[in-house]
Amino acid sequence: MDANELLRKVRQIEIKTRGLSQNIFAGEYHTAFKGRGVTFSEVREYQPGDDIRDIDWNVTARHNKPFVKVYEEERELTVMLLIDVSGSRDFGACGDSKKEVMAELAATLAFSSIQNNDKVGVIFFSDKIEKFIPPKKGRKHILLIIREIINFQPESNGTDIDVALRFLTNALKKRSAAFLISDFIDDHDFFSSMSIANRKHDLAAIQIYDRRDSQLPAIGLIRMKDMETGAERWVDTSSAKVRKLYEREWYARQQKLSSTVARCGVDLASIATDEDYVKALLALFRRRGH
Repeated sequence: MDANELLRKVRQIEIKTRGLSQNIFAGEYHTAFKGRGVTFSEVREYQPGDDIRDIDWNVTARHNKPFVKVYEEERELTVMLLIDVSGSRDFGACGDSKKEVMAELAATLAFSSIQNNDKVGVIFFSDKIEKFIPPKKGRKHILLIIREIINFQPESNGTDIDVALRFLTNALKKRSAAFLISDFIDDHDFFSSMSIANRKHDLAAIQIYDRRDSQLPAIGLIRMKDMETGAERWVDTSSAKVRKLYEREWYARQQKLSSTVARCGVDLASIATDEDYVKALLALFRRRGH
């Protein structure tokens, strides 16, 4: 993409997503993350209604009665966007490509966060960490992030979510609100790293998928290419058995993803490339706000 085209695309995304973040998301975002950026203040005796996750087990053991940690809300929050830049993000059969939807969605989250005077950083990942943009404030920083999201060319086509989550845990000392944005086409196990990352940070998972990831149209013999490995094969889509098997594999992968995030205590939003991501994001914010 040349410089003028990139500038035009950045401007289009800014106009659209800035409006969304100002008019729709600002209030919901603030509610969802209010009190999430906190620092430890003191311990006090447990009272009915306290969150059992705040129990300080060391102090409790010493005094033989439950004590909880008390936190103070920080004035600002750090927001981290973990963005999948693997080969499969270029796919787009229904609606926009995953890459385009990811760019808009990430930009909306970024603009929502600066409305709240928060810092924003980005981790671009494939099967390795491709680039880390440390958290900063301000419109200039957000526009830099959007330019990178649109134009970033990864060195690798593979996917390893485990690598991204481990990097998040190790690279950021301060607690952050982190959004993992991916199509989650990944054969690696990331349960352990997600569980650890969510204990240290406030993690949400956003899946962007194309409907052709889940269903094949009956259009006869077609050549399919794996956009991450480059492997190609001919597939007879007129076969009901083949289409059923394809759907079954998708369903099994979705079940595994849902189970993993639920066990880690992570909220998940699954958004198709041809649907309105605004509703799904609002629903995600509202779930977190309650």
